[in-house]
Formats: sequence, C-alpha cells, structure tokens
Amino acid sequence: MKKKIIRASTIPWSLEAFCNGLLHELSERYEVVALSSPGELLDVVERREGVRCERIEMARHISPLKDLVSLFRILRLFWKEKPDIVHSMTPKAGLLCMVAAWLLRVPVRIHTFTGLVFPSATGLKRRLLMLTDRITCLCATHIIPEGEGVKHDMEANHITQKSLHVLGHGNVRGVDMKYYSRRPEVMLLADKLRDDNVFTFVFVGRVARDKGIDELCVAFSRLNKVHTATRLIIVGPDESDLDPISTSARDIIDHHPSVQAVGMQREEALLAYYAIGDCFVLPSYREGFPNTVLEAGALGLPSIVTDINGSREIVIEGENGLIVPPRDPAALYQAMLRMVEQTEKRERMAGNARRLVEERFEQGYVRQCLFDFYEKTQQRIKPTDSK
Repeated sequence: MKKKIIRASTIPWSLEAFCNGLLHELSERYEVVALSSPGELLDVVERREGVRCERIEMARHISPLKDLVSLFRILRLFWKEKPDIVHSMTPKAGLLCMVAAWLLRVPVRIHTFTGLVFPSATGLKRRLLMLTDRITCLCATHIIPEGEGVKHDMEANHITQKSLHVLGHGNVRGVDMKYYSRRPEVMLLADKLRDDNVFTFVFVGRVARDKGIDELCVAFSRLNKVHTATRLIIVGPDESDLDPISTSARDIIDHHPSVQAVGMQREEALLAYYAIGDCFVLPSYREGFPNTVLEAGALGLPSIVTDINGSREIVIEGENGLIVPPRDPAALYQAMLRMVEQTEKRERMAGNARRLVEERFEQGYVRQCLFDFYEKTQQRIKPTDSK
C-alpha cells in the first residue's frame, strides 16, 4: 500500500506554480492529497495533476479567529486522512499544518521555507513573524530552506536549532529546460511583440513595493532619458491592495510611453515576453529562490538582481548577470546602463545564462533530490518524534 502524503500551501497559486507536474509524478510513488485555500487554480491543479485536492480557507495575514477556525478544520482533515507525511510551504500553511500534524503526531512533518518575511519587517511585526517561524520549526520534524541564504538567515536569527537541509543547489521547483526554451510556438508569439530597434528590459513578478518596483521605475525613467530606444515591460499581477507601490511609480507605469504593464501572463505567452527581452531585472527586497530569474536564464537572458537570498545564488556577478544592492535606484540605474552600453559583455553573460541554469537547477535533478529526501525521512524518523 502506498504511503500517504499531504502537500499544503496557503493559496492555490503556490501549488499551481511550484508543483507543476510534481504532484502527478509524486502520485506514482505515494497517495497524494493537495491542500490549499479554495480557488480556480486549485481546480486547475486537480485536473492537471490527477490528485485529490482538499479546500480549507487560510488567511495569508495574521487573523487569530480565522486561523483558529482553519486549524480546527485542518486537524479534522488530518485525523480523517491519517497521512504518513505532511509537507507544507508558504508561511501560514506551514504554521497551521505543522501545528496540526504535531498535535496528531504525524510521523513525518516537513516544512519548506521558500523565503523569509521577517528580515524585511520591523518592530512588533518582525517579532511576531519570527515567533510563527519558530513555532513552525518546533512542530516540524524536518525543515528545508530553499537555499543557503535562507538557511543562513534562519541560523543567524536563531529560528531553530534543528538541522536544516538544503536540497541540491536549492530551489523547490527546478527548471524544465525543454519547456523553458525558444520553441517555435514561443517564438511565433514573440515575433508579434518584438521590436528589434529597442533595448527591452523585462520584469516578471508581483507589482508590489517589496519587489523593488519603486526603484525599478526610478532607474528606468532616468535611463530612458539617456537612451531613448529602451523600454520596460512589467509582467505580473498588481498587488496594490497588499503592498502598494509609490504614487510616483504608479504614475510612471500608467503614463510613461516606454513602460508597458501587461498583467499576469501564463505558459507560452509568458515565455514570449522572456524571449523578446535583452535583460531581465528583479530588484526585489527579499526572495526565497526566485524562479523568474531561473526562467529568464533558461531563455538566455542575463539578469540584474539585488544582493539578497536566492538571487545571489543564481546570478554569478559578471558571468550571467549583475548584482546590485537592494533599495538603491542609483546602483540599479548604473547596472541597467552597463547592460545597454556594454554589448559584448552583455552578450557573453547571455551566452552563459542557460548553461548555468541547466547545470545546477534542471528539474529532473531537483525533483530527484526531493524524492530521495522523502525516502530518507521515512527510514530515519521515529513515529513518536515530537521534538
């Protein structure tokens, strides 16, 4: 009989984005149940992966009453399902699922930290976020930081004294190098978007303050005055309700003639925007392990990223991109200027980009690291372990 594993995230997007194909492959070895808040994307996961999905509403932000209701419902689900492994990712799902799994003594309780929120927070909010991370770790039997940077921050801030396991070179998803390539169907779409007379910067991610949108708008606006044959394409959902950008950045996005915000794009439509780019830019304040940098690299783009966890583990300065300090529009401007003006160096970095992604983050390798980890946890864990 197959052992049962519950994979959980706070919102369906995380399962849809990070577990594309993984849950289906995992179901060949385990009985798999996916758990998340309800939503259309969870329906997509259920159809695409061929696994059963359970829907329990989980608030993304601290909400004591809602969290208690969610915890009770998760406890009831776990009691019914009796899983051998519970594996969560994202903060709220991690807290609720690890507490519930600990209370019911689920033998293997794994949480993956795809990023840490507290380093960019201050005051009481920072202390609360650190406390919830500590509770998550206390209840888990195994903890996976997505990269060495996340691991270092957890250790430096004494989030847990338990062993932390970075799988492979980091990253939870890996890159399907066949899919993330300049396939004919991708290039057909790209040809409709391409402008060979303009240098194109591409950003993919949430349109939110902590993604560095404010700095990106300032830097690009300055650059465009020097090099008018440049444009910035912003791909991703607007999260003004959660983490609003500045009014000046909003004005640039809405009215600058060389800035184009195209909203959320998926599948080949997303790849087409990578394919028309000359340089990818992610000036984020915090990341776990940004898949967009990997995707851009797989499509042959050099990247400009900030010196933060995850990004600095993908980009090697001068080899496949440039690294700048976070929250520094002047440094970002200089890096963008170098990309435009130093053609030979940019082309060399572009030539290295796909190879470096394939060598370290190819999807089959990343998944095998996870499957091997599952096998080891079952061999070593004691069902009564609650430390």
